[in-house]
Amino acid sequence: MFTRFAVPGRRLPAALLAATVGAATLTACGGGASKDDDAAKGGAGFPRTVKSVQGGSVKIPAKPKRVVVLDTGELDDVTTLGIKPVGAVSPHMKTEGGFPKYLKDEIGGVKDVGPLLEPNLEKIAMLKPDLILSSKVRHEKIYDKLKAIAPTVFTETTGGPWKANLKVHAKALGLEKEADQKLKAYESRAKALGEAIKKKNHGKMPSASVVRFVAGPTRLYQKSSYSGVVLNDIGLARPKSQSSTDPVKTMLDVSPEQIDKADADLVFVTVADDPDKTQQKDVTSNPVWKDLKAVKDHKVYNVPDETWMSGIGIQAAEHMLADVAKAAGVPLPKG
Repeated sequence: MFTRFAVPGRRLPAALLAATVGAATLTACGGGASKDDDAAKGGAGFPRTVKSVQGGSVKIPAKPKRVVVLDTGELDDVTTLGIKPVGAVSPHMKTEGGFPKYLKDEIGGVKDVGPLLEPNLEKIAMLKPDLILSSKVRHEKIYDKLKAIAPTVFTETTGGPWKANLKVHAKALGLEKEADQKLKAYESRAKALGEAIKKKNHGKMPSASVVRFVAGPTRLYQKSSYSGVVLNDIGLARPKSQSSTDPVKTMLDVSPEQIDKADADLVFVTVADDPDKTQQKDVTSNPVWKDLKAVKDHKVYNVPDETWMSGIGIQAAEHMLADVAKAAGVPLPKG
């Protein structure tokens, strides 16, 4: 879903790093508390070892209480599980800046340690985290610096494998059962929505296309992308141009003249950058766009980029379900 970025690491002052690592170690170990004491404090199941894509097996001494998340999927995941992180980064393509609006009620007081593509290591260290969550595709270059601050667990990438990533994050937090329950509830709701849509359309499932305007070529999102997985959970059909399940090919770049590849019964549109920096005007004024079935049928829907693209978690997916239900003209099944 995202292009791989090389992330230059920031140099962390040796004295600050040493002091922070010492403090984090003391906090994580709880001063040698017994297993009974640990369980009484909600730390049953710790210490534990979690497999990280980078760094191998990561030992987490005690149930994390001060978590720093370095991508939006991680932010959605930890808040889904009832954890307010002490630090996080905001979406790197969010034009107005700041944390995602859809999580505003859950992240009050969280410190911004961004930018996402070059996290501020000094700010992270000052927060004295006991767990850092991110991915190899985002922060491979600074893994060693992060793990010097606190136990750091990486997944491989972001986007399509968001459900597998949730399970990794849940294991690091000791909240596997909660994650399974949340995921099953979401999938059940998505399936019920699909059944309602199919019933409304006399047994036929409509097709859905996802168009994203960014600075550069316009993107069509595949089945293997985050939004593609959610639409698949609902059961919506996808046009041939967006049917790839290849985890590496999550999007297709098209020119204004190729926008007919987006043709579908329902077209969902997001804008990631300043519209004047994208090809949105060129695309939507093009005769090819105007000839799309969804355009003629008034079935083009503008939806938030922060949930459809950068949310990458259950809470963002729930917002997607609501958008799809509204577009399809059916009630949103109860959660």
